[in-house]
Amino acid sequence: MRLIHIPILAVLLCACGNTVAGGGTESSAPADSASVMDLPAFCADSAYAFLRTQVEMGPRVPGTDAHRQCRDFIVERMKLYGADTVFLQSADVRAFDGKMLPMHNIIARFNTSAPSRILIAAHYDTRPWADEDPEPSVRNKAIDGANDGASGVAVALEIARNLASATPPTGVDFLLTDVEDYGSHSEDPAGESSWALGAQYFAANSPYAPADRPVFGILLDMVGGRGARFYREYFSENAAQWVNTKVWKAAREEGVSRFVDEQRGAVTDDHIFITRAGIPCIDIIECAHPQTGSFPPCWHTMADNLSAIDPATLSDVGRTLMRVIFTEKPR
Repeated sequence: MRLIHIPILAVLLCACGNTVAGGGTESSAPADSASVMDLPAFCADSAYAFLRTQVEMGPRVPGTDAHRQCRDFIVERMKLYGADTVFLQSADVRAFDGKMLPMHNIIARFNTSAPSRILIAAHYDTRPWADEDPEPSVRNKAIDGANDGASGVAVALEIARNLASATPPTGVDFLLTDVEDYGSHSEDPAGESSWALGAQYFAANSPYAPADRPVFGILLDMVGGRGARFYREYFSENAAQWVNTKVWKAAREEGVSRFVDEQRGAVTDDHIFITRAGIPCIDIIECAHPQTGSFPPCWHTMADNLSAIDPATLSDVGRTLMRVIFTEKPR
């Protein structure tokens, strides 16, 4: 993904009584009686185990053994958890440097008999270069991608694990995109064409008939960082403000205060192309870190490893999404 600088982004959208300054894992009191409803239990330890498994495979750079191993792991887990169907969108895509890369988007569909559905997305590939590392000698090395890649997949897999034993009112589709992070910061001043190649392929080759498209989508990217705070991302707010409102309301009801009701950051990421495929999609992403003003300090560095991850952050994001999924009314 790539951060785009757009003037006057820090617009206060609405007051949020549960918002507090700083990071951490604090929670606030439930907002209303809906907070006490029974929901399947999102397990932070399970999500962290999914994340660690990916990292232990090695950097999941397209075309490597670790990448193939991760793809097969995700497919096997989705089948194990009872997906009605799991399939790949496969193609060779051309990167900004001319290299042809094997691309395999993974799509898993649960509860396909439901009258409507939602989409949960994350990317499973990792950056081939630690090009933002402060140490020049390691900038040509591939990163572990514990936060940037593995965290979103981990939350998605833990949600899927819950769907094996609990059926929500709506259908749930998972889109695990490929070749998201092989882009160039210098290529294409508009900041789009070299990034999110798997999502671009998905948008151009949508597997959905218009009547079967998910009602909305939620992209998970860098959702495991220590002290992470999540703000309403600029393009998400422009394209799908109502989805942002739904998610931030669910966070309040779960007592999760790390979702801050302000707009910050404009990110070129998979959600832009999913929206263009006719599925209004938002991006839950850490893009206003107080130390950098943008992505967390470990972004595209060798420090994006297990030490950058807090299971409590995975839990807060996962619990919020579980509330969205299990309170969504069929349409």
